[in-house]
Amino acid sequence: QVQLVESGGGLVQAGGSLRLSCAASGRTFSRYAMGWCRQAPGKEREFVATINWSGGITYYADSVRGRFTISRDNAKNTVYLQMNSLKSEDTAVYYCAAALDNAHGSWRPNEYDYWGQGTQVTVSS
Repeated sequence: QVQLVESGGGLVQAGGSLRLSCAASGRTFSRYAMGWCRQAPGKEREFVATINWSGGITYYADSVRGRFTISRDNAKNTVYLQMNSLKSEDTAVYYCAAALDNAHGSWRPNEYDYWGQGTQVTVSS
């Protein structure tokens, strides 16, 4: 079992920044990949970013590449999502997720085994 708790969401103006955090517990954090996905009202959950077990490999959705940065601190069992140059279309509930059987990361939401409760990000235009 893995427990994931997100924090850092909120209301921000377009062009602003937010940093999301996700604290993990329950399994050896450094052995599995992590990811962030988001879900806007009336839309399906979509991939945002993923990071491999060591933090050395990252991958982003086209819609956020160059604006968002995923990172992890294995000593703190935490993954982060730094979001810059936010746009109104980034408004969504953001979820962190753990892929226990994939240490390299995945852009497919259905390959993640555990999910956090989500944190709301609202970007006002």
